[in-house]
Amino acid sequence: MTPFVLPHGLHGSGPHKVIAVHGWFADRSAFDALLPDLDRGAFQYALVDLRGYGEAKDAAGPYTTEVGAADVLALADQLGWDRFSLIGHSMGGSVIQRVLAAAPHRVRRLVGISPVPASGLPMPPEQWELFASAEHHPDSRRAIIDLTSGGRRPAAWLDRMVRRSLDCSDAKAFRAWLDSWAREGFHAEIDGSAVPALAVAGALDPALSADLARQTWMAWHVNAELAELPSAGHYSMDETPLEVIRTVEDFLRADDAAGEGQGVVG
Repeated sequence: MTPFVLPHGLHGSGPHKVIAVHGWFADRSAFDALLPDLDRGAFQYALVDLRGYGEAKDAAGPYTTEVGAADVLALADQLGWDRFSLIGHSMGGSVIQRVLAAAPHRVRRLVGISPVPASGLPMPPEQWELFASAEHHPDSRRAIIDLTSGGRRPAAWLDRMVRRSLDCSDAKAFRAWLDSWAREGFHAEIDGSAVPALAVAGALDPALSADLARQTWMAWHVNAELAELPSAGHYSMDETPLEVIRTVEDFLRADDAAGEGQGVVG
């Protein structure tokens, strides 16, 4: 399949290039709460819309993490970014690990925010039924968001998150993405990677928890770090944006401090 150049927004003009990939319930607006306070002098961020989302809502599939990774690499090529760091939220965490598997020499640093493991995410039948029904049932989307944010968020926020997810995604693509990120495993392809890799977990998220990250992310990435945000659930970019920025940008800056990023084409 010919890669699709993902719709994207560029933020900042810094030398350290970063591509950020959203999760299952949002397009690139998932990162909106972070935009006012990003370090635009140190970094340049490309925030993308995957196929079936946002400005790519009408794009044809397949809607898989493997194709998503190929699309990310096609965008990097178009931008002239030979090496770059990657941020992925939830489903996007699986996509960026696919990029790592496909082109490890191009990845400076990897950040998964509540990342789906490269092994997929097996679910018991009743949980799978809830997630699969979210294609057509807003109440299912709301229940998932409420559960994964610890049941502590106000009703208006839950409603807003559901509206955004409905507005920004194509229903058939949304359902197809679930089959890919939840059921496809490729961890053997990234096991032993030496690329520095940070997992950011929300303490209020029972699904993609710090414990799960220890069993998966920390086991496969040789130079792995784990940060747990005590006041966040699964949607930490909305819930605790300043903590996310500080945690992520401090980790990305360590690449520059160590001199590992010299010679980056951007």
